[in-house]
Amino acid sequence: MKILYKFFSPLVAVCLVLAGCTGRGGAWREVDVCVYGGTAAGVMAAYTAAMKGKSVLLVEPGRHLGGMTSGGLGYTDIGNKYVVTGLARDFYRRLGSHYGKLEQWVFEPSVAERTLNGYVERAGVEVLYDYRLHGVQMRDGGIGSIELEHSPAPAQAANRTVRARMFIDCTYEGDLMARAGVTYTVGREANSVYGETYNGVQLMRGHQFWDPIDPYVEPGNPASGLIWGVGGDTLAPTGSGDRKVQAYNFRVCLTDDPDNMVPITRPDNYDPARYELMLRLHEVSPRRSVYDYFIWSRMPNRKADINNGGGSSTDMIGMNWEYPEASYERRAEIWKAHEDYTKGMFYFLGHDERVPEHFRREMLKWGYPKDEYTDNGHWTHQLYVREARRMVADVVMTEHHCTGREVVDDPVAWAAYTMDSHNCDRLVVDGVVKNEGNVEVGGFPPYPISYRAIVPRRGEARNLLVPVCLSASHIAYGSIRMEPVFMVLGQAAAVAACRAIDTGVAVQDVQAIDISRTMQADPLADGSTPEILVDNDDASRVTLTGRWRRDNDPHRSYGRDFLTARKGEGRLVARYMPEIVEAGEYEVYLYFPKPYPGDESGTMAVAWSDGREVWKEMIDKRSVLIEGQTQGEWIRLGRMRLGAGAGAYVEVSDEGTAAALTADAVLFLPVRGGR
Repeated sequence: MKILYKFFSPLVAVCLVLAGCTGRGGAWREVDVCVYGGTAAGVMAAYTAAMKGKSVLLVEPGRHLGGMTSGGLGYTDIGNKYVVTGLARDFYRRLGSHYGKLEQWVFEPSVAERTLNGYVERAGVEVLYDYRLHGVQMRDGGIGSIELEHSPAPAQAANRTVRARMFIDCTYEGDLMARAGVTYTVGREANSVYGETYNGVQLMRGHQFWDPIDPYVEPGNPASGLIWGVGGDTLAPTGSGDRKVQAYNFRVCLTDDPDNMVPITRPDNYDPARYELMLRLHEVSPRRSVYDYFIWSRMPNRKADINNGGGSSTDMIGMNWEYPEASYERRAEIWKAHEDYTKGMFYFLGHDERVPEHFRREMLKWGYPKDEYTDNGHWTHQLYVREARRMVADVVMTEHHCTGREVVDDPVAWAAYTMDSHNCDRLVVDGVVKNEGNVEVGGFPPYPISYRAIVPRRGEARNLLVPVCLSASHIAYGSIRMEPVFMVLGQAAAVAACRAIDTGVAVQDVQAIDISRTMQADPLADGSTPEILVDNDDASRVTLTGRWRRDNDPHRSYGRDFLTARKGEGRLVARYMPEIVEAGEYEVYLYFPKPYPGDESGTMAVAWSDGREVWKEMIDKRSVLIEGQTQGEWIRLGRMRLGAGAGAYVEVSDEGTAAALTADAVLFLPVRGGR
């Protein structure tokens, strides 16, 4: 029946149109699952549902898939690689295959987009580009259909109506969620709402003006008015709530390869007055280099991911408060203002004679890559909408979940990043310029995310899932809102949608344990054999000889912690023993946390066995290349053919090694086609 459906569905659609079955202004489609928003989360949701045998339509208001993942965020925000599971991990491994590694966390935008396009192509997902939400029709407590308009909407383009059994909102803005009448919020809650500490108004040192910067056009004269970029609000009490939204920017891809460079030219609406703060900052606190105004993260092939860094940078603070609730037309204006500001900043730093000459020389070494965003003037297709609407569901993830004071009982994904908010306002405090809203508080291990945080309240939209604008307080959302986590949540939402269809229940009645079991048993949604991870905290699979200690550094560890030991305290052995369910060939990897200063030199003794033969290797710590945000890397040991059951192991010991030892996780990765 599935084959017949696919064969006849185009004919059926034509017959329906000829019979007059049309939505207002255009023909309608009916599918099992409609995913609105082609972000990376949307791609994973659509792919998963299609691989589960559902008919799927992925609607993307723009012309590209991937959102920020293909839009310039090439230096992945992770927190801890343990939380990146299922298709999200598969994505970073496919990038790794492109670059000749197991996983790749620093990558070019075009490579990310091609990789994401590959998912929809493999699953046969239909993608409708350049259409955005126009209206939502509710029926029987859920979404009956959505009406789409062309984006932007030319007069000759007919609207289209889509009916689906399940809808998944994967946009950064939460437009479908809002139009469906789901409860949501915008801005920052007061700390008193959820008993938090880091929500609401916060005047901290991060990305701040540490030295006094005069805010007035004529220094010292308030009557002359404020310079561009400084707002007129008064600093509210710490922890108080408001509707202000953390700043947006563009994660810009630049290159210093002259053979692959488009020069940075004077942009539209250029106004050098917008960069007065940068000049005043340099006057009171001299920068050593133009690079000090940004976070420059090197990417492959002589490219860089440019992000906001410091008091005055690419964040357009206070200029995005309208965006979450704005019309499409107003959003386009805000988007264009951010583009003009950012392009103008690069041009200013390269050409304005008030900028130090060596800064200008440094800036002029960079340009837009010819081979990126070739249909968009070599400029990213995605504004970094860090936060817009947030659903308010039966469970709201808060600071307490991040720090482990509260633990949910229905997990479907994990998060690990620092509670992170960019600045929300720039104002005058005690006569000088200050940025307000930046928070960077971390140090906690990975924590679970509730299923109830991605479904509306019971009684609201029984067939809608919201994995991106999920239910979280402002400060908890700042920890969860990372692209890999969104991908995992998108996959979980699709599994839940399929489960709801198959069992005939509302999404609120799907059991989280069923979602988790499905994702564990079939993490790639294709029926392939799952990999086997043995972490150091698995007492049934890890035996220790000697005195080992736990180190809970979340940036170095894979998971909650890792093991450390020092030579001279007796024989030291950490043995990891997997349970092989399916016999076959496996690639074996050892996770290596970056050594602390003073422990970088020396070798580690590693042995591994298939239960019959033993292999040994001395690994030079200095030879392990660790790149990207986390401070740990997988080391390939080799390939083994393993039989079902016990017998195989990987062992770290002090045999012939230097003083310091570490042991964390071991991975047994099935070789596709190897059985």
